[in-house]
Amino acid sequence: MAIETCSRKAIINYQEVLVDTSTNKRGEGLRYFLSKNKESERLLNEYQNLSKPSLRKALLSTLGSTMLLSGLLLTNDNENNFLNKTTLTVGGAFVIVLSYLTTKTIQYKNEAVLERAVQNYNQNEKPTIYFSPYIDSQGYGGSIGVSQEF
Repeated sequence: MAIETCSRKAIINYQEVLVDTSTNKRGEGLRYFLSKNKESERLLNEYQNLSKPSLRKALLSTLGSTMLLSGLLLTNDNENNFLNKTTLTVGGAFVIVLSYLTTKTIQYKNEAVLERAVQNYNQNEKPTIYFSPYIDSQGYGGSIGVSQEF
């Protein structure tokens, strides 16, 4: 899907254009065209802001790793202790899996913002951009996304 940075391409005027010019500015290759439409440019900026690493994701992953490592290093001297080896190990693994799944879900949902930016541009401007964030560079689609709305 969109994880393969620098391999995603869009077709504009029968030419392939790299969508992700660098790892920290995803979608930047489309900026020249999307900046012609203010709403599309706003959506591109929103997409890039949501793609940035966040402190919350890093802290959640660090907490899970610390719990897992502590559980692996801890000895079970006292079986009645709440924070025993099994609890820390299983809890740490659960937090890591939860962090991974939420990050992937956020990335998947964020691709819809980039797709809206391209669709908005295509409705009002020329040349038309042929790009879908859900189709890889070989033209194959298929991805899994998990979502939960609160």
